[in-house]
Amino acid sequence: MSVPIALTVAGSDSGGGAGIQADLKTFSALGVYGASVITALTAQNTRAVTAIHAAPPDFVTAQLDAVFDDLAIGAVKIGMLGEAPTIEAVAAGLRQRAVARLVVDPVMVAKSGDALLAPAAVARLRHDLLPLAGVITPNLPEAAALLDGPVPADEVAMAEAARALHVLGPKAVLLKGGHLAGAESVDLLFDGERLHRFAAPRIATANSHGTGCTLSAAIAAGLAKGLPLPGAVAEAKDYLNRALAAADSLGVGSGHGPVHHFHAFWQGKEQERETR
Repeated sequence: MSVPIALTVAGSDSGGGAGIQADLKTFSALGVYGASVITALTAQNTRAVTAIHAAPPDFVTAQLDAVFDDLAIGAVKIGMLGEAPTIEAVAAGLRQRAVARLVVDPVMVAKSGDALLAPAAVARLRHDLLPLAGVITPNLPEAAALLDGPVPADEVAMAEAARALHVLGPKAVLLKGGHLAGAESVDLLFDGERLHRFAAPRIATANSHGTGCTLSAAIAAGLAKGLPLPGAVAEAKDYLNRALAAADSLGVGSGHGPVHHFHAFWQGKEQERETR
């Protein structure tokens, strides 16, 4: 019996909290083997992104070819792509292989506020990649950018935005409501017919670096294991909430620290450190 395999196509975070690093940690924590295609290198820590070096599009294509030629990929997660030529290369590779379980996280801005997607690339993302997606996972500012509209300010506006994003071509839209206020963090999943509501207690922590990457990677992991989309989203949100609840125990960096991807495995070690 072979292990489920998920592929992440994203940028590298040298600080280890988001991007490729967060995705591979998430896959591993959820029992899925992770493969990767690196689209860009970032010089990044918990405070800022100080430099970005894009991988040449032909090298992105070479990585895609190498992975798909050998591994039985069960699901693909798309993260930071950075530039229009990279988006075109990734979209061409995915169309060639007719990837069915595709999670697209339209990464535009880092937790520090630094831009991760060139403005000219937004149209390419909208037209080339979104129609290929099984599900897209924008947050509220990303939804507004994709729709050229206002940022949704409540759940009613979120539902309207999710339906509008669905018109752009993805099979489903998971609109994340983490930017809203309130005791609960609410995400809405629209699959073209039904609107599913996923709510969890809002966790007060500054250590939320990598939340978007982690959630989308966790959804891809669930899909690679054969879960239906609503089940994969529910499992992913539960995993992320637990990672957020344990984030303060890590003490990594002096800015927005990472979520705790291995919270289920390091608990004994953390308790041991606290008693010393």
